[in-house]
Amino acid sequence: MKKHNFSAGPCILPQEVLQKASEAVINFNNSNLSLIEISHRSDDFVAVMENARSLVLELLGLQNKGYQALFLQGGASMQFLMVAYNLLNKKAAYLNTGTWSSKAIKEAKIFGDIVEVASSEDKNFTYIPKGYTIPADSDYFHCTSNNTIYGTQLKEFPSFNGTTVCDMSSDIFSRQLDFSKFDLIYAGAQKNMGPAGTTLVVVKESILGNVNRVIPSMLKYKTHIEKDSMFNTPPVFAVYTSMLTLQWLKKLGGISFIEGVNNKKAALLYTEIDRNSLFSGVVEKDDRSIMNATFTLTNESLKSKFDAMWKEAGINGLNGHRSVGGYRASMYNALPLYSVQALVDVMQELERIS
Repeated sequence: MKKHNFSAGPCILPQEVLQKASEAVINFNNSNLSLIEISHRSDDFVAVMENARSLVLELLGLQNKGYQALFLQGGASMQFLMVAYNLLNKKAAYLNTGTWSSKAIKEAKIFGDIVEVASSEDKNFTYIPKGYTIPADSDYFHCTSNNTIYGTQLKEFPSFNGTTVCDMSSDIFSRQLDFSKFDLIYAGAQKNMGPAGTTLVVVKESILGNVNRVIPSMLKYKTHIEKDSMFNTPPVFAVYTSMLTLQWLKKLGGISFIEGVNNKKAALLYTEIDRNSLFSGVVEKDDRSIMNATFTLTNESLKSKFDAMWKEAGINGLNGHRSVGGYRASMYNALPLYSVQALVDVMQELERIS
């Protein structure tokens, strides 16, 4: 039986997606060739890339609104650099809500003045700062919508008249937002969309071409737009599997449908964390992530027993990030509700026998 996969990334994928992807590795489109050995310039794969990019804009409600969807490489970490390279002239504003925000700030400082408008580092990133001011003369404002390590999530986004950039790596396609409020969104596929190897960038073309520096071809968004994400050999398997996942999501009913499922999963687990005296949530309740629930044991002497129990129940990937410890249940789109119930059952059993 397949394990209950709470891994924070690479993420759980739908079973039907895994099946189709595995078949394509053996025989893609009845060509008697593997997906990973055909030319990326072939008609079959060009159709995959076009379909994947089109599905992104359709699901986000950004068709015919001046946006381009790109599948690039280098992970979200490359986007920390590319965003600043392409958009930062003098000054940019960043909201610091965790490790990935901090890394983005570090890279952006290479290119200009960075204003950290607010930070939750004072309480180990266990809350989302509020009530801050974004300087009006900022070239752009950057935020991270969901924080996998600490388990916080922005529920509301600040109003800013300028360019808004968001790292949505770990909650892309998981909840309904007005995505047109963002001028550039980026997301590593391996958190909620596909296997590691490709990074989604959704960018409004009108914000590009305004910096004074010369940008290397490979790091210029316009290059990849002009070449339809085919400037260099794309990661064909990661793009194909992401396309399958997007098709799966569309068939289910899109983001509005999956948001309802995700809310049920999160409510089930957080209710147990709050009810069960053996467990304690890590972050402030109003800022809890729907994707990544972080929690600890109130009695560390029970750790070995609890660890043995959830592993025996077929649960995988529950340990917290190595930098913070504790536990982290990542409940991405493809995780079924019964997997969360399996975890809750173990938590209740630990309470019963302790």
